[in-house]
Amino acid sequence: MKVLMLSIDKKIFDEGSDVQNRMIEYGQLFDELHIVVYTKKGFKDSKISPNVFLYPTNTGFKPMYFSGAYKISKEIIRKHNIDIITSQEAFTNKVAIKLKKKFKDIKLQVQIHTDFLSERFKKESFKNLLKYKGYVRGVKIADCVRVVSESMKDKLIKYFGIDDARIFVLPIFVDTEKIKNAPVTVDLYKKYPQFEKIILMVSRLEKEKNIPLAISAMKDMTKKYPKIGLVIVGSGSEKKNLKLNNNVVLDGWRDKETIYSYYKSADLLLVTSDYEGYGLTIIEALASGLPVLSTDVGIAREAGACITNRNNIANDIVKYIESSSQMAELANYPYKNKADYLNKFKQSFICAF
Repeated sequence: MKVLMLSIDKKIFDEGSDVQNRMIEYGQLFDELHIVVYTKKGFKDSKISPNVFLYPTNTGFKPMYFSGAYKISKEIIRKHNIDIITSQEAFTNKVAIKLKKKFKDIKLQVQIHTDFLSERFKKESFKNLLKYKGYVRGVKIADCVRVVSESMKDKLIKYFGIDDARIFVLPIFVDTEKIKNAPVTVDLYKKYPQFEKIILMVSRLEKEKNIPLAISAMKDMTKKYPKIGLVIVGSGSEKKNLKLNNNVVLDGWRDKETIYSYYKSADLLLVTSDYEGYGLTIIEALASGLPVLSTDVGIAREAGACITNRNNIANDIVKYIESSSQMAELANYPYKNKADYLNKFKQSFICAF
């Protein structure tokens, strides 16, 4: 099978990066993998493994990304007899759909990594509204749609009447054994001895994560538990807008090994997102044995998190603190190991034929 992938992730060009290594792994599943990446000027065509090829658009003006990617993709399709196109993003769907209409025999897989059908998604920004339209056009014309949760699959069937056979549920791979066996190198209670209970958040500091909701809940909590603390691990554009207090600590962004230690030395992971495509930290926390309290987003319900209402977060945290809670367990994780995931990843392409 020869695959053409449309991507916006420039880290694919970074030698040794997780993204590039993942593409090399994917290449082993196919005869050829050709990846067209939306970039500014300064990148070069690259061959990162015997059968994985990168093509930058090198277009300085963003609207030119589309025409650049389309032109490059047409040449690749004609030269290499591509069997299937996979579109990774809402904006790449525009090019993918145009290619699908021109090359009618080629199959199209559209991947969905965020919950664009959340009622809050479109309202967040004009950019998200454009993304919504791109996702809708993509799922309607695709031969196969890859989603990362059963809940997203149910929504596609409900809202668009998409045939069950056209939707392939493929959650993101997480090395759960590595997390379980990771040693505790940083103890949060030793780092923050002023707290008697520690609520952890691991999140990008972006609008959709709704960190202010968590801070507001903590403010209510401190009336009853003055020594409870919220430790927020992450960075992002909303950092400057967060109104902190003595019970809330911004810990910055940390490497995975440190984050695994945080999971194992905190009392609860809190997720207050407005929407999630998946919810990687939910999987990681539950794999480490840390209970999770989350809004009903992404994989939370399926994975075994406790679901909370946005108006009841403080009360639900109190219930957890006052209960004799035990270690949490990750539910419904579908992979035995990395090889199992890669095999299912390949199947997600075959479903388009």
